[in-house]
Amino acid sequence: MPRGATPSVEASPAYVTRRIPYYSFLDDEALERIEHQAFRLLETVGIEFREAPDALQRWRTAGAEVTDHRVRTPRALIEALLASAPADFTQTARNPARSVRIGGRHQVFAPVYGSPFVRDLEGGRRYGTLEDFRRLVKLTHLLKPLHHSGFVTCEPCDIPVSKRHLDMLFAHMTLTDKPHLGAITEKSRAEDSVAMARLLHGGDVFDSQCVIMANVNTNSPLLVDKVVTDAAAVYCGAGQGLIVVPFILSGAMGPVTTAAAIAQALAEAMIVGAYTQLVRPGAPFILGNFLSSMNLRSGAPTFGMPEPLMSNLAIGQLARRLNLPLRCGGALTASKVPDAQAAAESADSMLSTVLGGANFVLHAAGWLEGGLSTGYEKLVLDADRLGAYEVMLRGFETDDDAVGRDAYADVEPGGHFLGSAHTLSHYKTAFYEPQLSDSNSVEQWEEQGSKDAARRAYERWNRLLDEYEPPPIDAATLESLEDYVARRKAALPDAWY
Repeated sequence: MPRGATPSVEASPAYVTRRIPYYSFLDDEALERIEHQAFRLLETVGIEFREAPDALQRWRTAGAEVTDHRVRTPRALIEALLASAPADFTQTARNPARSVRIGGRHQVFAPVYGSPFVRDLEGGRRYGTLEDFRRLVKLTHLLKPLHHSGFVTCEPCDIPVSKRHLDMLFAHMTLTDKPHLGAITEKSRAEDSVAMARLLHGGDVFDSQCVIMANVNTNSPLLVDKVVTDAAAVYCGAGQGLIVVPFILSGAMGPVTTAAAIAQALAEAMIVGAYTQLVRPGAPFILGNFLSSMNLRSGAPTFGMPEPLMSNLAIGQLARRLNLPLRCGGALTASKVPDAQAAAESADSMLSTVLGGANFVLHAAGWLEGGLSTGYEKLVLDADRLGAYEVMLRGFETDDDAVGRDAYADVEPGGHFLGSAHTLSHYKTAFYEPQLSDSNSVEQWEEQGSKDAARRAYERWNRLLDEYEPPPIDAATLESLEDYVARRKAALPDAWY
């Protein structure tokens, strides 16, 4: 058992194991045409690897054609390298009961990532602070349908950029015992993440298991930058995981047509995935896809629109053909507040994500304003719906009891089942019970203050924070983390960019 581990106190599963079929959006011919275009881009157009001499040398040694910074790779080489990446793997949490399985038929939900702003019903929109960050990590710990803590739940903008990753890592490692990601913006920050993960889990566990991952984006179109190759060197080089996500705004960072954008995203993700295996064969890798449509009149990105939803379904099929874990989708919206627009766009986006089979879902809760804001109310509202998706993904039984073979024994025609033995044996577990949906009569609703969903969500997240208790952590482990953070902060100058 890793140092600092405690028995689980949570009855819900640490992740979802899917029992329902995947939704097949494209036929084999369409999938093959997209694959053909993706491999054509890799073979004839090529991908730039800039400021990465080690990466270029690795590609030369592997047999790729390297001209200046441009790497062209034959299909056989990419497929051979990707074959060494695990089809599924476990990210070990400091509480083993909360470790997550990623890949195969397993699905893991994590909160919004990367927002510089936060918003709540009373405080409005503002730059995120370390206190906001800590509160959001605590809420993620308490919300059972969020299986993973993510990393940048918001940017703590009151802490220097050069040091904030240390506070963020420390918060994830001490305020929750769910798994989390690490920093990537500079190589030294990735190295800090890996070093602190080793302290948290102990050397034996760290050296034999995946305990931390990083999420990186390609620089679309067709560019892999130093951030990505450095992250691969640090994380994969240590046997840890890398998630690679081309973020393509169709019509700007990739072709405007959905099929072309998917092919470009597939090419960019595959070559980075192949590169992780050049760094260390067998390193955990998650193939990502994040496509957004846009308003071609204003240039603004749009979310919850049909084109990205179709891409979630199609990329799921393509990832399964490669036998690789997938990251895509989330509860995405362009709305600024948790209103009807946010609900509709987020629900459509998450439904396609779930049906398409994404194994790891960042932005599953809390996303507002195209990702610029983390919404407190949105976080708990989205988590409530994730619980419903978990139920759907598990499907339902069809054995004799489930089909009600004996349910009619004590119910006469024209009677009711409310007090029947079959109902009484199932009434506690028969239906999903949302925390925030109001199904009372209008009279009851009015008596309780006529509260809308946002107000109910505001009260819920505040109540959760009042009830929060930190998960126990080994005293020696905590001391070693505190010492590491203090020493690194003392050695780093304040920098705000």
